[in-house]
Amino acid sequence: MPFDDLRQFLAALDAEGQLLRVREQVTAEPDLAAASAAAVRMGDAAPALYFDDVAGFHHARIVTNVHGSWANHALALGLDPGTPVRDQVEEFARRCEAFPVSPIRPEEPAPFLENSATGESADLFDVLPLFRLNEGDGGFFIDKAAVISRDPDAPDDFGRQNVGIYRLQVKGRRRLGLQPVPMHDIAKHLAAAESRGEDLQVAIALGNDPVITMAAAMSVGYDESEYAMAGALRGAPVPLAGGPATGLDVPWGSEVVIEGRVLAGEREIEGPFGEFTGHYTGGRKMPVIEVDRISYRTDPVYESLYLGMPWGEVDYLIGPATCIPLMRQLRGDFPEVRAVNALYTHGLVVIVSTERRYGGFARSVGLRALTTTHGLGYCKLVIVVDEDVDPFNLPQVMWALSTKVNAARDVVQVPGMSVVGLDPSSDPPGITDKLVIDATTPVPPDARGRFETAVTDPPETGAWMRRLATLAREQQKVVHDVRV
Repeated sequence: MPFDDLRQFLAALDAEGQLLRVREQVTAEPDLAAASAAAVRMGDAAPALYFDDVAGFHHARIVTNVHGSWANHALALGLDPGTPVRDQVEEFARRCEAFPVSPIRPEEPAPFLENSATGESADLFDVLPLFRLNEGDGGFFIDKAAVISRDPDAPDDFGRQNVGIYRLQVKGRRRLGLQPVPMHDIAKHLAAAESRGEDLQVAIALGNDPVITMAAAMSVGYDESEYAMAGALRGAPVPLAGGPATGLDVPWGSEVVIEGRVLAGEREIEGPFGEFTGHYTGGRKMPVIEVDRISYRTDPVYESLYLGMPWGEVDYLIGPATCIPLMRQLRGDFPEVRAVNALYTHGLVVIVSTERRYGGFARSVGLRALTTTHGLGYCKLVIVVDEDVDPFNLPQVMWALSTKVNAARDVVQVPGMSVVGLDPSSDPPGITDKLVIDATTPVPPDARGRFETAVTDPPETGAWMRRLATLAREQQKVVHDVRV
Protein backbone atom coordinates (compact mmCIF):
# COMPACT_ATOMS: atom_id res chain seq x y z
CA MET A 1 0.00 0.00 0.00
CA PRO A 2 1.25 3.52 -0.73
CA PHE A 3 2.09 5.98 2.04
CA ASP A 4 -0.46 8.72 2.73
CA ASP A 5 1.83 10.86 4.84
CA LEU A 6 5.44 11.32 5.89
CA ARG A 7 4.96 9.54 9.21
CA GLN A 8 3.86 6.31 7.53
CA PHE A 9 6.96 6.39 5.37
CA LEU A 10 9.25 7.07 8.32
CA ALA A 11 7.75 4.04 10.07
CA ALA A 12 8.46 1.93 6.98
CA LEU A 13 12.04 3.18 6.83
CA ASP A 14 12.41 2.37 10.53
CA ALA A 15 11.15 -1.17 9.98
CA GLU A 16 13.71 -1.67 7.18
CA GLY A 17 16.60 -0.27 9.22
CA GLN A 18 16.69 2.82 7.00
CA LEU A 19 15.88 5.38 9.70
CA LEU A 20 18.67 6.28 12.10
CA ARG A 21 17.48 7.94 15.29
CA VAL A 22 20.06 10.32 16.75
CA ARG A 23 19.16 10.20 20.45
CA GLU A 24 21.79 12.45 22.00
CA GLN A 25 21.31 16.22 21.99
CA VAL A 26 22.68 18.03 18.95
CA THR A 27 23.05 21.67 17.98
CA ALA A 28 20.98 23.07 15.13
CA GLU A 29 24.13 24.56 13.60
CA PRO A 30 26.34 22.95 12.50
CA ASP A 31 25.27 19.45 13.62
CA LEU A 32 22.10 19.04 11.55
CA ALA A 33 23.78 20.00 8.28
CA ALA A 34 27.00 18.12 9.06
CA ALA A 35 25.13 14.94 9.98
CA SER A 36 23.03 15.17 6.82
CA ALA A 37 26.12 15.67 4.66
CA ALA A 38 27.75 12.69 6.35
CA ALA A 39 24.71 10.42 5.98
CA VAL A 40 24.53 10.65 2.20
CA ARG A 41 28.21 9.73 1.99
CA MET A 42 27.36 6.36 3.53
CA GLY A 43 26.47 5.14 0.04
CA ASP A 44 23.45 3.89 -1.85
CA ALA A 45 21.84 2.47 1.30
CA ALA A 46 22.29 5.61 3.41
CA PRO A 47 19.57 6.02 6.07
CA ALA A 48 17.26 8.90 6.83
CA LEU A 49 18.10 10.76 10.05
CA TYR A 50 15.65 11.61 12.84
CA PHE A 51 16.47 14.20 15.50
CA ASP A 52 14.21 14.94 18.46
CA ASP A 53 16.63 16.61 20.89
CA VAL A 54 17.97 19.79 19.32
CA ALA A 55 19.41 22.41 21.62
CA GLY A 56 17.33 25.57 21.70
CA PHE A 57 14.16 23.98 20.31
CA HIS A 58 11.24 22.68 22.37
CA HIS A 59 9.77 19.38 21.12
CA ALA A 60 11.41 19.78 17.70
CA ARG A 61 11.22 16.71 15.46
CA ILE A 62 13.47 17.07 12.43
CA VAL A 63 14.13 14.52 9.68
CA THR A 64 16.72 14.76 6.93
CA ASN A 65 17.98 12.54 4.10
CA VAL A 66 14.55 10.95 3.66
CA HIS A 67 15.15 10.45 -0.08
CA GLY A 68 18.93 10.31 0.34
CA SER A 69 19.77 6.85 -1.03
CA TRP A 70 18.65 4.45 -3.73
CA ALA A 71 17.44 2.15 -0.94
CA ASN A 72 15.10 4.86 0.41
CA HIS A 73 14.03 5.82 -3.10
CA ALA A 74 13.09 2.20 -3.79
CA LEU A 75 11.12 1.91 -0.55
CA ALA A 76 9.18 5.07 -1.41
CA LEU A 77 8.01 3.29 -4.57
CA GLY A 78 7.24 0.07 -2.70
CA LEU A 79 10.25 -1.75 -4.20
CA ASP A 80 12.91 -3.89 -2.59
CA PRO A 81 15.61 -1.60 -1.13
CA GLY A 82 18.25 -3.44 -3.13
CA THR A 83 16.66 -2.66 -6.50
CA PRO A 84 19.38 -1.42 -8.91
CA VAL A 85 19.14 2.18 -10.03
CA ARG A 86 18.39 1.43 -13.69
CA ASP A 87 15.60 -0.92 -12.64
CA GLN A 88 14.18 1.83 -10.43
CA VAL A 89 14.24 4.29 -13.32
CA GLU A 90 12.59 1.76 -15.64
CA GLU A 91 9.88 1.04 -13.04
CA PHE A 92 9.40 4.78 -12.59
CA ALA A 93 8.89 5.07 -16.36
CA ARG A 94 6.49 2.12 -16.46
CA ARG A 95 4.30 3.65 -13.76
CA CYS A 96 4.24 7.00 -15.52
CA GLU A 97 2.36 5.28 -18.33
CA ALA A 98 -0.65 5.04 -15.97
CA PHE A 99 -0.90 8.85 -15.85
CA PRO A 100 -3.30 10.40 -15.00
CA VAL A 101 -4.66 8.89 -11.78
CA SER A 102 -7.19 11.34 -10.37
CA PRO A 103 -6.89 12.24 -6.66
CA ILE A 104 -9.45 11.53 -3.94
CA ARG A 105 -10.78 13.74 -1.16
CA PRO A 106 -11.16 11.85 2.13
CA GLU A 107 -14.11 12.76 4.33
CA GLU A 108 -11.89 12.62 7.40
CA PRO A 109 -10.46 16.07 8.26
CA ALA A 110 -6.84 16.55 7.25
CA PRO A 111 -4.42 16.18 10.20
CA PHE A 112 -2.86 19.58 9.51
CA LEU A 113 -6.14 21.20 10.59
CA GLU A 114 -5.41 20.28 14.23
CA ASN A 115 -3.78 23.67 14.87
CA SER A 116 -3.76 27.00 13.11
CA ALA A 117 -2.62 30.61 13.38
CA THR A 118 -3.93 33.41 11.17
CA GLY A 119 -3.16 37.02 10.38
CA GLU A 120 -0.83 38.77 12.80
CA SER A 121 -0.81 35.74 15.10
CA ALA A 122 0.84 33.60 12.40
CA ASP A 123 4.53 33.21 13.14
CA LEU A 124 6.77 30.86 11.19
CA PHE A 125 9.28 30.77 14.05
CA ASP A 126 6.61 29.43 16.43
CA VAL A 127 5.93 26.40 14.21
CA LEU A 128 9.15 25.56 12.37
CA PRO A 129 12.56 24.69 13.91
CA LEU A 130 14.52 26.78 11.43
CA PHE A 131 18.27 26.50 10.96
CA ARG A 132 20.86 27.34 8.33
CA LEU A 133 22.16 24.56 6.10
CA ASN A 134 25.51 26.15 5.18
CA GLU A 135 27.49 28.84 6.94
CA GLY A 136 27.36 31.16 3.93
CA ASP A 137 23.56 31.06 3.59
CA GLY A 138 21.87 34.45 3.79
CA GLY A 139 19.36 33.19 6.35
CA PHE A 140 16.97 30.32 7.06
CA PHE A 141 15.65 28.46 4.02
CA ILE A 142 12.74 26.05 3.58
CA ASP A 143 13.87 23.83 0.74
CA LYS A 144 11.70 20.70 0.62
CA ALA A 145 8.18 22.04 0.52
CA ALA A 146 5.59 21.53 -2.21
CA VAL A 147 4.56 24.98 -3.41
CA ILE A 148 1.08 25.03 -4.96
CA SER A 149 -0.30 27.73 -7.26
CA ARG A 150 -2.95 27.99 -10.00
CA ASP A 151 -3.00 29.70 -13.37
CA PRO A 152 -4.96 32.93 -12.74
CA ASP A 153 -6.30 32.73 -16.31
CA ALA A 154 -7.81 29.29 -15.63
CA PRO A 155 -8.48 29.09 -11.88
CA ASP A 156 -10.87 26.14 -12.26
CA ASP A 157 -8.52 24.04 -14.39
CA PHE A 158 -7.11 21.37 -12.06
CA GLY A 159 -4.43 20.41 -14.58
CA ARG A 160 -3.03 23.95 -14.60
CA GLN A 161 -2.47 23.89 -10.86
CA ASN A 162 1.26 23.62 -10.32
CA VAL A 163 3.01 21.68 -7.55
CA GLY A 164 6.73 22.39 -7.48
CA ILE A 165 9.70 22.60 -5.15
CA TYR A 166 11.22 26.09 -4.88
CA ARG A 167 13.54 27.45 -2.25
CA LEU A 168 11.94 29.80 0.27
CA GLN A 169 13.98 32.20 2.41
CA VAL A 170 12.43 33.11 5.75
CA LYS A 171 12.43 36.93 5.88
CA GLY A 172 10.33 37.39 9.01
CA ARG A 173 7.44 36.04 11.06
CA ARG A 174 5.04 36.24 8.10
CA ARG A 175 7.36 36.87 5.18
CA LEU A 176 9.12 34.53 2.76
CA GLY A 177 11.35 35.09 -0.24
CA LEU A 178 10.56 32.92 -3.27
CA GLN A 179 12.85 32.00 -6.16
CA PRO A 180 10.71 31.08 -9.20
CA VAL A 181 12.92 29.88 -12.06
CA PRO A 182 11.62 31.55 -15.26
CA MET A 183 11.13 28.18 -17.00
CA HIS A 184 8.89 26.84 -14.22
CA ASP A 185 5.11 27.02 -14.11
CA ILE A 186 4.87 29.17 -10.98
CA ALA A 187 6.78 31.92 -12.81
CA LYS A 188 4.12 31.83 -15.53
CA HIS A 189 1.36 32.00 -12.91
CA LEU A 190 3.02 34.96 -11.22
CA ALA A 191 3.52 36.79 -14.52
CA ALA A 192 -0.18 36.35 -15.35
CA ALA A 193 -1.25 37.66 -11.92
CA GLU A 194 1.12 40.62 -11.98
CA SER A 195 0.01 41.62 -15.47
CA ARG A 196 -3.36 42.42 -13.85
CA GLY A 197 -1.81 43.95 -10.75
CA GLU A 198 -2.97 41.03 -8.59
CA ASP A 199 -1.25 38.98 -5.92
CA LEU A 200 -0.80 35.26 -6.58
CA GLN A 201 -2.26 32.91 -3.97
CA VAL A 202 0.05 30.08 -2.92
CA ALA A 203 0.00 27.19 -0.48
CA ILE A 204 3.22 25.69 0.87
CA ALA A 205 2.98 22.10 2.10
CA LEU A 206 5.79 20.74 4.28
CA GLY A 207 6.36 17.14 5.34
CA ASN A 208 4.60 15.17 2.61
CA ASP A 209 4.40 11.57 1.55
CA PRO A 210 7.58 10.68 -0.39
CA VAL A 211 5.98 10.21 -3.80
CA ILE A 212 4.27 13.62 -3.80
CA THR A 213 7.73 15.10 -3.25
CA MET A 214 9.05 13.09 -6.22
CA ALA A 215 6.19 14.28 -8.44
CA ALA A 216 6.71 17.89 -7.34
CA ALA A 217 10.31 17.57 -8.52
CA MET A 218 9.24 16.37 -12.00
CA SER A 219 9.04 18.40 -15.16
CA VAL A 220 5.55 17.58 -16.47
CA GLY A 221 3.46 19.38 -19.06
CA TYR A 222 1.98 22.77 -18.18
CA ASP A 223 -1.56 21.33 -18.12
CA GLU A 224 -0.56 18.03 -16.52
CA SER A 225 -1.25 17.62 -12.80
CA GLU A 226 1.63 16.61 -10.54
CA TYR A 227 -0.97 15.09 -8.21
CA ALA A 228 -2.25 12.89 -11.06
CA MET A 229 1.36 11.90 -11.77
CA ALA A 230 1.95 11.08 -8.10
CA GLY A 231 -1.13 8.85 -8.24
CA ALA A 232 0.38 6.98 -11.17
CA LEU A 233 3.70 6.55 -9.35
CA ARG A 234 1.97 5.43 -6.14
CA GLY A 235 -0.40 3.11 -7.94
CA ALA A 236 -3.27 4.70 -6.01
CA PRO A 237 -5.02 8.10 -5.96
CA VAL A 238 -3.40 10.88 -3.95
CA PRO A 239 -5.56 12.11 -1.03
CA LEU A 240 -6.04 15.89 -1.16
CA ALA A 241 -7.62 18.54 1.04
CA GLY A 242 -8.53 22.14 0.44
CA GLY A 243 -6.34 24.85 1.92
CA PRO A 244 -8.59 26.64 4.43
CA ALA A 245 -7.36 30.12 3.42
CA THR A 246 -6.78 29.75 -0.32
CA GLY A 247 -8.89 26.78 -1.43
CA LEU A 248 -5.84 25.42 -3.25
CA ASP A 249 -5.47 21.64 -3.30
CA VAL A 250 -2.85 20.50 -0.80
CA PRO A 251 -1.69 17.01 0.23
CA TRP A 252 -4.08 15.62 2.85
CA GLY A 253 -1.25 14.20 4.98
CA SER A 254 0.99 17.30 5.14
CA GLU A 255 2.63 18.15 8.45
CA VAL A 256 2.40 21.93 7.92
CA VAL A 257 0.49 24.03 5.38
CA ILE A 258 1.44 27.70 4.95
CA GLU A 259 -0.95 29.84 2.90
CA GLY A 260 -0.40 33.34 1.62
CA ARG A 261 0.12 35.58 -1.38
CA VAL A 262 3.03 36.40 -3.66
CA LEU A 263 2.86 40.19 -3.53
CA ALA A 264 2.40 41.73 -6.97
CA GLY A 265 5.37 43.78 -8.11
CA GLU A 266 7.30 43.45 -4.86
CA ARG A 267 10.90 42.26 -4.94
CA GLU A 268 13.57 41.90 -2.25
CA ILE A 269 17.11 40.56 -2.11
CA GLU A 270 17.01 36.77 -1.66
CA GLY A 271 20.09 34.64 -0.99
CA PRO A 272 22.90 33.77 -1.00
CA PHE A 273 22.27 30.05 -0.64
CA GLY A 274 24.39 26.90 -1.02
CA GLU A 275 22.73 25.34 -4.06
CA PHE A 276 22.49 21.92 -5.75
CA THR A 277 25.42 22.88 -7.98
CA GLY A 278 27.78 22.72 -5.02
CA HIS A 279 28.29 26.50 -5.18
CA TYR A 280 26.72 29.47 -3.46
CA THR A 281 24.35 31.67 -5.42
CA GLY A 282 24.54 35.39 -4.84
CA GLY A 283 21.74 37.60 -3.62
CA ARG A 284 19.18 38.62 -6.25
CA LYS A 285 15.91 40.51 -6.12
CA MET A 286 13.12 37.94 -5.93
CA PRO A 287 9.35 37.90 -5.24
CA VAL A 288 8.01 37.99 -1.69
CA ILE A 289 5.25 35.95 -0.02
CA GLU A 290 3.13 37.34 2.79
CA VAL A 291 1.78 34.57 5.04
CA ASP A 292 -1.92 34.68 5.99
CA ARG A 293 -2.39 31.33 7.73
CA ILE A 294 -0.31 28.48 9.11
CA SER A 295 -2.02 25.13 9.74
CA TYR A 296 -0.10 22.30 11.36
CA ARG A 297 -0.28 18.93 13.04
CA THR A 298 0.43 18.71 16.73
CA ASP A 299 4.21 18.37 17.17
CA PRO A 300 4.84 18.49 13.41
CA VAL A 301 7.76 16.66 11.84
CA TYR A 302 9.95 19.17 10.01
CA GLU A 303 11.56 17.68 6.90
CA SER A 304 14.73 19.35 5.65
CA LEU A 305 16.87 18.66 2.61
CA TYR A 306 20.58 19.35 2.93
CA LEU A 307 22.07 21.00 -0.14
CA GLY A 308 25.81 21.05 -0.59
CA MET A 309 28.49 19.37 -2.65
CA PRO A 310 26.93 16.69 -4.93
CA TRP A 311 26.22 13.79 -4.67
CA GLY A 312 23.48 14.53 -2.15
CA GLU A 313 19.88 13.79 -1.25
CA VAL A 314 18.58 16.16 -3.90
CA ASP A 315 20.32 14.09 -6.59
CA TYR A 316 18.54 10.91 -5.50
CA LEU A 317 15.26 12.81 -5.35
CA ILE A 318 15.55 14.70 -8.64
CA GLY A 319 17.38 12.08 -10.72
CA PRO A 320 14.65 9.67 -11.85
CA ALA A 321 12.11 12.50 -11.81
CA THR A 322 14.30 14.20 -14.44
CA CYS A 323 15.16 11.14 -16.53
CA ILE A 324 11.59 10.10 -17.24
CA PRO A 325 10.03 13.37 -18.48
CA LEU A 326 13.04 13.86 -20.74
CA MET A 327 12.72 10.34 -22.10
CA ARG A 328 8.97 10.73 -22.68
CA GLN A 329 9.44 13.99 -24.55
CA LEU A 330 12.32 12.69 -26.66
CA ARG A 331 10.49 9.49 -27.56
CA GLY A 332 7.53 11.58 -28.66
CA ASP A 333 9.70 12.80 -31.55
CA PHE A 334 12.22 9.96 -31.76
CA PRO A 335 10.82 6.50 -30.82
CA GLU A 336 14.37 5.18 -31.34
CA VAL A 337 15.48 6.59 -27.96
CA ARG A 338 16.22 3.69 -25.60
CA ALA A 339 17.10 5.31 -22.26
CA VAL A 340 17.99 8.66 -20.71
CA ASN A 341 20.33 9.20 -17.76
CA ALA A 342 19.84 12.69 -16.30
CA LEU A 343 20.89 11.86 -12.76
CA TYR A 344 23.70 14.37 -12.60
CA THR A 345 23.18 17.85 -11.10
CA HIS A 346 19.51 18.18 -12.08
CA GLY A 347 20.27 17.06 -15.63
CA LEU A 348 22.83 19.73 -16.48
CA VAL A 349 24.58 16.70 -17.99
CA VAL A 350 22.44 14.15 -19.84
CA ILE A 351 23.36 10.85 -21.48
CA VAL A 352 20.97 9.50 -24.14
CA SER A 353 21.16 6.08 -25.80
CA THR A 354 19.43 5.73 -29.14
CA GLU A 355 19.21 3.65 -32.27
CA ARG A 356 20.46 5.47 -35.37
CA ARG A 357 18.48 5.82 -38.56
CA TYR A 358 21.04 7.63 -40.72
CA GLY A 359 24.16 9.74 -40.47
CA GLY A 360 23.66 12.78 -38.22
CA PHE A 361 20.56 11.33 -36.56
CA ALA A 362 22.16 11.10 -33.10
CA ARG A 363 23.04 14.77 -33.21
CA SER A 364 19.43 15.62 -33.99
CA VAL A 365 18.36 13.68 -30.89
CA GLY A 366 20.90 15.58 -28.79
CA LEU A 367 19.80 18.95 -30.11
CA ARG A 368 16.16 18.09 -29.42
CA ALA A 369 17.06 17.39 -25.79
CA LEU A 370 18.13 21.03 -25.47
CA THR A 371 14.64 22.26 -26.35
CA THR A 372 12.53 19.95 -24.17
CA THR A 373 10.67 21.46 -21.24
CA HIS A 374 13.47 20.48 -18.88
CA GLY A 375 16.25 21.05 -21.40
CA LEU A 376 15.44 24.74 -21.75
CA GLY A 377 16.70 25.38 -18.24
CA TYR A 378 19.17 22.54 -17.89
CA CYS A 379 20.70 19.97 -20.34
CA LYS A 380 23.89 21.97 -20.75
CA LEU A 381 25.91 18.98 -21.99
CA VAL A 382 24.23 16.11 -23.89
CA ILE A 383 26.13 12.92 -24.68
CA VAL A 384 24.49 10.59 -27.21
CA VAL A 385 25.55 6.93 -27.26
CA ASP A 386 24.55 3.81 -29.22
CA GLU A 387 21.60 1.66 -28.21
CA ASP A 388 23.93 -1.08 -26.91
CA VAL A 389 25.65 1.33 -24.49
CA ASP A 390 23.97 1.54 -21.09
CA PRO A 391 23.79 5.26 -20.21
CA PHE A 392 23.71 4.34 -16.50
CA ASN A 393 26.98 2.40 -16.84
CA LEU A 394 29.62 5.12 -16.74
CA PRO A 395 32.53 2.85 -17.79
CA GLN A 396 30.58 2.01 -20.96
CA VAL A 397 29.84 5.70 -21.56
CA MET A 398 33.50 6.59 -21.08
CA TRP A 399 34.44 3.84 -23.55
CA ALA A 400 32.07 5.39 -26.11
CA LEU A 401 33.53 8.85 -25.49
CA SER A 402 37.08 7.49 -25.71
CA THR A 403 36.68 5.56 -28.96
CA LYS A 404 33.77 7.06 -30.92
CA VAL A 405 34.36 10.80 -30.66
CA ASN A 406 36.39 12.83 -33.13
CA ALA A 407 36.19 16.43 -31.90
CA ALA A 408 36.46 17.77 -35.44
CA ARG A 409 32.89 16.72 -36.28
CA ASP A 410 31.30 14.99 -33.28
CA VAL A 411 31.06 18.03 -31.01
CA VAL A 412 28.30 20.57 -31.65
CA GLN A 413 28.44 23.87 -29.75
CA VAL A 414 25.21 25.89 -29.55
CA PRO A 415 25.80 29.46 -28.36
CA GLY A 416 23.58 31.78 -26.34
CA MET A 417 21.18 29.19 -24.91
CA SER A 418 19.02 29.55 -21.81
CA VAL A 419 20.00 27.80 -18.59
CA VAL A 420 18.96 28.05 -14.97
CA GLY A 421 20.56 31.15 -13.48
CA LEU A 422 21.89 29.04 -10.59
CA ASP A 423 24.45 27.47 -12.93
CA PRO A 424 27.66 29.16 -11.73
CA SER A 425 29.26 28.91 -15.16
CA SER A 426 26.51 30.81 -16.97
CA ASP A 427 27.54 34.28 -18.12
CA PRO A 428 25.51 36.37 -17.79
CA PRO A 429 23.45 34.33 -15.30
CA GLY A 430 20.86 32.37 -17.25
CA ILE A 431 22.79 32.28 -20.55
CA THR A 432 25.31 29.66 -21.64
CA ASP A 433 26.70 27.83 -24.63
CA LYS A 434 25.50 24.23 -24.76
CA LEU A 435 27.25 21.18 -26.11
CA VAL A 436 26.10 18.00 -27.88
CA ILE A 437 28.66 15.19 -28.12
CA ASP A 438 27.89 12.47 -30.63
CA ALA A 439 29.51 9.35 -29.19
CA THR A 440 27.64 6.95 -31.50
CA THR A 441 29.01 4.76 -34.25
CA PRO A 442 28.74 6.54 -37.63
CA VAL A 443 26.19 5.09 -40.05
CA PRO A 444 25.72 5.86 -43.77
CA PRO A 445 26.05 8.29 -45.36
CA ASP A 446 28.53 9.14 -42.60
CA ALA A 447 31.37 6.74 -43.31
CA ARG A 448 34.07 8.05 -40.96
CA GLY A 449 36.27 5.89 -38.77
CA ARG A 450 37.06 2.18 -38.57
CA PHE A 451 34.33 0.53 -36.50
CA GLU A 452 33.66 -2.62 -38.53
CA THR A 453 35.52 -5.03 -36.24
CA ALA A 454 34.04 -4.35 -32.83
CA VAL A 455 34.53 -6.98 -30.12
CA THR A 456 31.33 -8.35 -28.58
CA ASP A 457 30.66 -10.41 -25.47
CA PRO A 458 30.45 -14.18 -26.00
CA PRO A 459 26.79 -15.17 -26.49
CA GLU A 460 26.84 -17.17 -23.23
CA THR A 461 27.72 -14.10 -21.13
CA GLY A 462 24.11 -13.35 -20.12
CA ALA A 463 23.54 -16.87 -18.84
CA TRP A 464 26.79 -16.73 -16.89
CA MET A 465 25.80 -13.41 -15.30
CA ARG A 466 22.63 -15.02 -13.95
CA ARG A 467 24.56 -18.12 -12.84
CA LEU A 468 27.21 -16.10 -10.99
CA ALA A 469 24.58 -13.93 -9.32
CA THR A 470 22.88 -17.07 -7.99
CA LEU A 471 26.19 -18.43 -6.69
CA ALA A 472 26.96 -15.09 -5.00
CA ARG A 473 23.58 -15.05 -3.24
CA GLU A 474 24.11 -18.62 -2.03
CA GLN A 475 27.56 -17.71 -0.71
CA GLN A 476 26.23 -14.64 1.10
CA LYS A 477 23.57 -16.80 2.75
CA VAL A 478 26.19 -19.25 3.97
CA VAL A 479 28.33 -16.42 5.38
CA HIS A 480 25.29 -14.91 7.10
CA ASP A 481 24.27 -18.26 8.63
CA VAL A 482 27.81 -18.83 9.94
CA ARG A 483 27.90 -15.37 11.55
CA VAL A 484 24.50 -15.91 13.18
